[in-house]
Amino acid sequence: MSAADSSFDSHRPETLAVHSPQPEIRGSRPLGVPLHQGHVFAFETADAMAEAFHSTDTFLYSRMGNPTVRALETAVARLEGGAAALSYASGMGAINGVLLALLSTGGHVIAQRCLYGGTYALLTDLAARWGVDVTFVSGTDPDEVRAALRPETRLLYLETIANPTTRVSDLPALIAVAREAGVPSAVDNTFASPLLCRPIEYGADIVVHSATKYLAGHADVLGGIAVFKDEELYGRVRHYAVEQGAITDPFAAWLTLRGLQTLPLRIERQCANAAGLAARLAGHPAVAAVRHPALAGHPDHEVAARLLPKGGGGVVSFDLAGGREAGRAVVEGVRLASLSASLGDVKTLVMHPASTSHRQLDAAALEAAGIGPGTVRLSVGIEHVEDLWADLEQALEKAI
Repeated sequence: MSAADSSFDSHRPETLAVHSPQPEIRGSRPLGVPLHQGHVFAFETADAMAEAFHSTDTFLYSRMGNPTVRALETAVARLEGGAAALSYASGMGAINGVLLALLSTGGHVIAQRCLYGGTYALLTDLAARWGVDVTFVSGTDPDEVRAALRPETRLLYLETIANPTTRVSDLPALIAVAREAGVPSAVDNTFASPLLCRPIEYGADIVVHSATKYLAGHADVLGGIAVFKDEELYGRVRHYAVEQGAITDPFAAWLTLRGLQTLPLRIERQCANAAGLAARLAGHPAVAAVRHPALAGHPDHEVAARLLPKGGGGVVSFDLAGGREAGRAVVEGVRLASLSASLGDVKTLVMHPASTSHRQLDAAALEAAGIGPGTVRLSVGIEHVEDLWADLEQALEKAI
């Protein structure tokens, strides 16, 4: 009803307080996406409501779809070059949503060895409790994937830029092997964002993001999203997403949409800052090794040059010669950067992966993933690079 709706004139104050008017916008339009915080929608007829339970076009109940959330899904699907997307309450919500929808007991997954710790923990849990077999591969050799394929293989799972080692998967080569065998592929593109890489262009069927990170970008949102190459796969996963209920809150979606507007500017600055810091870290006596795809000595530098021509991302991983104690000294010694578990923020963040994000891995798994006791992950922000280097330099002095 509009403010001038006379049909409510005869109602008492108790009723009028409940039924607030909804203004009609005429002659203009909102410049930003409106926040539709309400979770339930009303209908004129019973048939229309019944039909909405089977439709993705009509909004019924926000667990099944919400206008603000749909705007985010459409925006990210467009950025990634996909047909449709599903938004979740967190990055792990998106990863769980995809894996649980596509896998069942007796199924088999091929995944790269160096993964985000939460993803690794989920895969090992699926193996231990639900009988889903997992084969870990390097993520760089197509022959490894070919050798791992089985009749029961249901998914190839990769990361564009691995967390935290910054290894870059050869997506075209690896995905081609899976596609030849009729196996779909999913790629976690969180570290790259669609501004640096669009895995669907290289044959990926699903792309997942922790929207908490670069997409939102301001350390004030928790969210995840999965983008699908085609509508059929989207429909399969959406069925489970609706029942699982791990959906994005409309306000979180609205904040993420706000963050997307500055994504190109933030990514450009973060890539430049990260490359500059990586080059300086490589020459510091406290540092034993530095990993960033922009460095010529990076093991996947050639692959990165093909897949990430606009930049190697905003994360730098480096190993300290002094091991775990040196790592502790650096992450506790920074003053401008913050000791924090996330990444992709406008502020620079630092952490010790072996004891935090990858705590689920035992010593053998850490070694296999390329994570040492003195590994430090640096998520580079948009501050001035000279200020960032001065902060790192004074912290590194404590590690010598």
